[in-house]
Amino acid sequence: MTAAQRRFCPALLVAAPASGQGKTTVAAALARLHARQGRQVRVFKCGADFLDPGWLALASGAPVHSLDLWMTGEADCAARLWQAAGEADLLIVEGVMGLFDGDPSAADLARRFALPVLAVVDASAMAGTFGALAFGLQRYRDGLPWAGVLANRVAGEGHAAMLRESLRDSRHWLGALPRDPAFVLPERHLGLVAATESTDGLARIDAMADALAETPLGRMTASELLGWSVQFDPPAAQPALSTAASAPTAAATPLRGKTVAVARDTAFCFIYPANLDCLLELGAQLVFFSPLADPQLPHCDAVWLPGGYPELHAGRLADATRFMAGLRSFAETRAVHGECGGYMALGRALTDAQGVAHEMAGLLSVETSFFKRRMTLGYRRARLLADGPLGPQGAVRLGHEFHYATITAAGDDVALAQVGDAYGGAEAPSGSRRGRVSGSFFHVIAEAP
Repeated sequence: MTAAQRRFCPALLVAAPASGQGKTTVAAALARLHARQGRQVRVFKCGADFLDPGWLALASGAPVHSLDLWMTGEADCAARLWQAAGEADLLIVEGVMGLFDGDPSAADLARRFALPVLAVVDASAMAGTFGALAFGLQRYRDGLPWAGVLANRVAGEGHAAMLRESLRDSRHWLGALPRDPAFVLPERHLGLVAATESTDGLARIDAMADALAETPLGRMTASELLGWSVQFDPPAAQPALSTAASAPTAAATPLRGKTVAVARDTAFCFIYPANLDCLLELGAQLVFFSPLADPQLPHCDAVWLPGGYPELHAGRLADATRFMAGLRSFAETRAVHGECGGYMALGRALTDAQGVAHEMAGLLSVETSFFKRRMTLGYRRARLLADGPLGPQGAVRLGHEFHYATITAAGDDVALAQVGDAYGGAEAPSGSRRGRVSGSFFHVIAEAP
């Protein structure tokens, strides 16, 4: 490796002691602040998440990819960071849950790539303990790069002064953001409301960026940011692809000449950019459509229904008779795959939060319910039981599950995969397959092409 191959770029990992502290708020505000100043900002999200990246993309003006040491792997993370470092003036990585939560955690990612940690702490109900918490976050694990701490939801200047005085080292004070309803991003059962659904999303981010501009963090100059520069080395080898349509090598294009129709609207909005990139890399043409608009299916060779919120739009989907009829006819000769919310839409019925059952496509026997709710969350390792849209029989796909819906009737479909967690737990049959139609609750994600 030559020195010319190495890339240096200022970088921060925005973390917190727990979920709900304001990581996304601060990461989005910081990205927006520097983007408004004409800098190229690239933002990443640590862990499995579809919703936070939408807000971060709105703030930065660029796609937001996931970095996950288990789900996509260290080589994928290294490749994406190295590539971004050659294009950007600032890299921002938003952590997941608390700094040390999960295995691997955001702290593991920070240590592996020497990313300085900016800790965001909801200080609304504390004073001196703020300093103890900041000290613990910094020192809990040896070798953790540290940038400093920012207090969130602060009552006023006097409160901010107490918080700053509680720190062992005042150089770690990066400022305080006030408690303000204008800074609150809208939420629902799976997390934040999708940025595309917010009518004032950019205005909220701009307000947060304006407030951040008044802090030591926001006032840092480009030369001062260089103090947080990180060296990123080029990947040793091109990572292998692992996605909804895999290939023997990264150079192969088995989907050349094929068109994949991807549902994309407020009911089907959970789409990793990496999966779309991978389909393009494999040679596919992509066309997007909205099932909620009740369209005729576009001309295509396969249909992909991603996850999202079909439970919030079950009535409209049931009334989308032209789309449903077209999908049923299409599935007689060509492949259809549904992921999580898309899986629910391919089943016989979906019961909404009010207990009303709505007829779905009926291409799979499964019936699901959002009325009988139970949260399912975690990494997943899926071993495919037959050839299909996710790959050949026996292939292993890494991903995750996150949903509240339950299966109330499984029917007689064949299982799609044997699925287990990330920690060696017993595998069990999961998902459904009937003819050319398949679906599952687990999400897969591609590595860097």
